[in-house]
Amino acid sequence: MPVSERRLLVSIHDVAPCFESEVDRLADLIDARLGPARYAMLVVPDHWGRAPLAQAPAFQARLRGWAERGVEMFVHGWFHRDSSRHQGAAGFKARHMTAGEGEFLGLSHADALQRMADGKALIEDVIGRPAAGFIAPAWLYGPGAMQALAECGFPLAEDHFRVWRPGHEDKPLAKGPVVTWASRSTMRTASSLAFAALARPALQPLKTLRLAVHPGDVTKPSIVGSVDATLRAFSRRHVPGRYADLIE
Repeated sequence: MPVSERRLLVSIHDVAPCFESEVDRLADLIDARLGPARYAMLVVPDHWGRAPLAQAPAFQARLRGWAERGVEMFVHGWFHRDSSRHQGAAGFKARHMTAGEGEFLGLSHADALQRMADGKALIEDVIGRPAAGFIAPAWLYGPGAMQALAECGFPLAEDHFRVWRPGHEDKPLAKGPVVTWASRSTMRTASSLAFAALARPALQPLKTLRLAVHPGDVTKPSIVGSVDATLRAFSRRHVPGRYADLIE
């Protein structure tokens, strides 16, 4: 496949006033490898109930500036904190796939719809343009969230293994694992570093590659080095693009 037909999608997760300095470092790292504003930001309206975007006018101005330069802005939950009680498969996901941050895994349809709609309204008001889509915290969606997605009018959604258009028969626009890192424990960090090292050559045949970074990544030099190496490897054969390109 020609390089011009291969796409690299990069995103910064957990964008919130409480992580402004970390987001700046991640943006600088990506800019250095891909060029300015060649990535998406996933914005949390009130991270863990402690960082309300609505009360952070200076950070709002920064978000608008990033959006005006071409950064795609996704709604990323509301609190990013999971307060639901889970059983069965959902309980396994809540315990092993995230550290209490799968906010939309156990929400009812009504609660999921309300948080999606409120997040969409707030972020669109801040950036002065439509949101690029919705991505659930930890990429985890329960049945209520999936139903709400189809009703909320988001152009795009994403999970660990695909990107799709909600309400359009959920046909994937891109498939394949997203490469990301874990900083909350030594074991998880080592595992994510190993996966990234394997992914750099193994995922090259995919038409669309996805890479996601989090504020905690900048706390570990080993992760920063791995992110940089993965950006370099992926951008050799894939053109940095926008999620909106998947629709167009």
